[in-house]
Amino acid sequence: METIGLYVHVPYCVSKCPYCDFFSLPAGEGGMDRYTQGVIRALKDNPFGPRNADTLYFGGGTPILLGARRLGAILEAASSQYGLGSGSEITLEANPYSTLQGTLRELKAAGFNRVSFGLQSAIPSQLKILGRRHTAEDARTAVEDAFRAGFQNVSLDLMLGIPQQTAEDVESSIQFCADTGVQHISAYLLKIEPGTPFAARYREEDFDPDLQADIYLRAVDRLESLGYRQYEISNFARPGFESRHNLKYWLLEPYLGVGPSAHSCLDGRRFYFPRDVESFSAAPSPFSLAVDDGPGGSLEEYLMLRLRLTQGVSLREAQIRYPQFDPAGFIRRARPLEAGGFLWATEEGFALTPQGFLVSNEVIARLILSESTNCN
Repeated sequence: METIGLYVHVPYCVSKCPYCDFFSLPAGEGGMDRYTQGVIRALKDNPFGPRNADTLYFGGGTPILLGARRLGAILEAASSQYGLGSGSEITLEANPYSTLQGTLRELKAAGFNRVSFGLQSAIPSQLKILGRRHTAEDARTAVEDAFRAGFQNVSLDLMLGIPQQTAEDVESSIQFCADTGVQHISAYLLKIEPGTPFAARYREEDFDPDLQADIYLRAVDRLESLGYRQYEISNFARPGFESRHNLKYWLLEPYLGVGPSAHSCLDGRRFYFPRDVESFSAAPSPFSLAVDDGPGGSLEEYLMLRLRLTQGVSLREAQIRYPQFDPAGFIRRARPLEAGGFLWATEEGFALTPQGFLVSNEVIARLILSESTNCN
């Protein structure tokens, strides 16, 4: 049976960032205790039969707010139920505060081996616009503390296209990240999500698409020049430090999500938990709350996700996995995009160029097919 990935959504934050539409709530000790027990019940009361996992990712929210004791208890339950071993990737997201040294040591001792800090920018004015509470120096200290605690796989997140941001600002933030010695950098273009304070504050015309494109392309070039190889639209790593868990999503491998708003793709179906932490925490059998989200793993989905990766689509692999795939038709649609600089031919098929990644939705829409079949 194929090894799966595990995802735990921790819905707690100190405060809500104005650009964020992820499900999150204020943290409270009693609520976090009940939530933790709900996660452990879900992990132990797995209705899908025996499974082995080799990645576990705590996302949020701000997972580190649970504290080492609760996080360690969840990891222990996951390891016991899903066979997480010494070679597994265990990731925790955290805000980069300067007071994490003791917690990071406890987490490393509990078995966590990867930490991802949400820096977003090293420019003070941009951190203020984003409503972030930390400073760049807080982030530098957090990374140093992670290394001192024994973590050898540390990531920093950056945001591109922040209001008033310049390409030079982004290059400065990238250099800051590289100087800390982290092995992985994620660099996401800001998206204005409906219903957020940013959506009320900014309009689409407030953002210059040419400047956005310049920022992204210069970020890609700068990251590559510093040894961070692009492997996905928004993700860059030193060789061997790509996020194994996130690659499962893009490679359309099975994963199981636990916690309010967590999504899963398992046994050919997609399902998710509602955004209701109280119901999740109180449920004797949390998976009884899961909502079916239809079949997963169609040919269209496979092509869309593979084209997010710099390795692109292997025509041979696509044809083996999906017998209805028409490689000749795909090539026919790809050639004009290749001539336009949005795709390049690989040994096995096609991949998006950095220019193609900028307009990936439009490029992928011109390439994908509508036939569907189920995922693993």
